[in-house]
Amino acid sequence: MAADEDESKYFVREIEKNDGSVLKLKQCYIGDVGCVVWDAAIVLSKYLETKEFYEPPAGVNVWSASSVLELGAGTGAAGIMAATLGARVTVTDLEDLQTLLRVNIRDNQALVTTGSVTAKVLKWGEDVSEFLPSPRFVLMADCIYYEQSVVPLVETLKLLSGPETCIICCYEQRTEGGNPEVERRFFELLQQNFSCEKVPAEKQDPEFSSPDIHILHIRRRKA
Repeated sequence: MAADEDESKYFVREIEKNDGSVLKLKQCYIGDVGCVVWDAAIVLSKYLETKEFYEPPAGVNVWSASSVLELGAGTGAAGIMAATLGARVTVTDLEDLQTLLRVNIRDNQALVTTGSVTAKVLKWGEDVSEFLPSPRFVLMADCIYYEQSVVPLVETLKLLSGPETCIICCYEQRTEGGNPEVERRFFELLQQNFSCEKVPAEKQDPEFSSPDIHILHIRRRKA
């Protein structure tokens, strides 16, 4: 067994889909924030299944063949969910999270029937040319975290976003430490080039939502 396949390193968090199938996402016992399925990732994943995007009996599937890029994917929960709904997904994070992303893609591959999902390295603030043309959707779950990453994150969003791109940002509002200041700085920078629309609770998954977890649709302002 290869070192990265060592099962003792992992524990599993399950996300049940609306069709009854189950995403099984490995997390690491030891590691940085990217090694865990955060609640915001589950809230975002379940939001992708709401009827605004996905209601097969009514012929609605916004994800079908849509290009999707997940930033700061960590375990890949939201991106893999989108792939199971038919999207063409690239989940991105730093080099040290690629093994975990690949393991989770492999373990959930059977649920990806019409979509696709691949993992790639993307460091915020650096060249994004290999991810262009602009994706239809950019997914972000709990990416507004480190003060030093705010400027490169906004820069990456600017580089990735075309006129049709919808960024779906889900984050848990945290009141401790420097978190409020990091959030304030992020939105201050973001609003120079983007408009933000908050998704009301009634449009989120009825079970997987929380007053502390916010979902935003973010779009590039027209020049």
